[in-house]
Amino acid sequence: MTYFPDIEKIRYEGPKTDNMFAFRHYDAEEVVLGKKMKDHLRFAIAYWHTMTQDGSDPFGAPVNKRTWIGDTEMETAKNRVEAFFEICEKLGAEFFCFHDVDVAPAGETLEEFFQNLDEITDLIKEKMEQTGIKLLWNTANMFSHPRFNNGAASTNNAEVYAYAAAQVKKGLDISKKLGGENYVFWGGREGYETLLNTDMKFEQDNIARLFKMAIAYGEKIGHKPQFLLEPKPKEPSKHQYDFDAATTMAFIQHYGLEGDFKLNLEANHATLAGHTFEHEIAVARSYNALGSLDANQGDMLLGWDTDEFPTNVFDSTLALYEVLENGGIAPGGINFDSKVRRSSFEMEDLLLAHIAGMDTYARALKAAAKLKEDRFLDELKEKRYASFQEGIGAKIVADEENLETLTDYALAHDQIELESSHIEYVKSRLNDYLF
Repeated sequence: MTYFPDIEKIRYEGPKTDNMFAFRHYDAEEVVLGKKMKDHLRFAIAYWHTMTQDGSDPFGAPVNKRTWIGDTEMETAKNRVEAFFEICEKLGAEFFCFHDVDVAPAGETLEEFFQNLDEITDLIKEKMEQTGIKLLWNTANMFSHPRFNNGAASTNNAEVYAYAAAQVKKGLDISKKLGGENYVFWGGREGYETLLNTDMKFEQDNIARLFKMAIAYGEKIGHKPQFLLEPKPKEPSKHQYDFDAATTMAFIQHYGLEGDFKLNLEANHATLAGHTFEHEIAVARSYNALGSLDANQGDMLLGWDTDEFPTNVFDSTLALYEVLENGGIAPGGINFDSKVRRSSFEMEDLLLAHIAGMDTYARALKAAAKLKEDRFLDELKEKRYASFQEGIGAKIVADEENLETLTDYALAHDQIELESSHIEYVKSRLNDYLF
């Protein structure tokens, strides 16, 4: 069955096209800095927002029109597989990602859930073999069900902890079955409401225990995907243990996980943490821990995770510049953890929204590549830190100075002149690269 019979495969037609269902900037085969655009970006379609989001919000009922809804949950799940791979093929996306509950009904028991997962992932594997589309990453949803009210790995209930461990084991089995390149942990409720009844260290110790179990199990079954932690502040717990990239890296290093774990970073999560997306990527890069990206954007006027499709070229350019500085993002990728707006409720909007996001990142990639080729930002930084390239600065960097020698130097050179950053001019020049 074809779910989008009137829409052909989306092709690159250039910026002057009037065809809504065409790329204006994303040319998968275009070579940028010696590598095809598709290989720089490694686009992945996110199963959850694409297939299960219904357009409801706290003030309104579902509005999305979806033709894959069947008479039973399993029929709907099977229809979704067909529709999803049709979307991926039409967009030319080579990767996808999902939570376990996105693809299969939870059923009445854990055993039934696992049976449903086996049946649906059999279908997914068939579609992967038919299309060549690969699994970027999968993960376990351990935050939506009421059992995870007080967390999963950070729970106060040992039976809940065991249930979460079973979901992770199944997730790794599925990852091996489908050849997943990464496996993500997003601690949606790994946090706390109040310290009045919380043992913070005990809860974080237990989270680390589960991660180490996952590492050991992956080694046991001969499947070692890149493990990723995804930082997110505030939402839904008031105090999330994985607040931002720096907090999460502190956790990784404290528990000796840096050899196995990197970060999956999301633009909207950066906003909620009070950071820019490029800041979070730069933090991860400084620890050699940049793993993968969730491409979306938030609304600066709203204080929650709106997961809008990315259309801001300025922000996306600075994010991709950091990716280029990292030498790329593989085996990670860029998945669209984005949902269509409530007013975009037609089936075709799923394709139009992804086209917008892919075109935005394509424009951003070309701008970031030009910045790198011209060494525009490199030269700014070299000039800013030039005083550390010679004289006393070079000696400081070479660890040849101490507090006594620097005091002697400062007493003899206490008339200091600073240079202006001319940052307004710099930002104006940056616009020249974008438009």
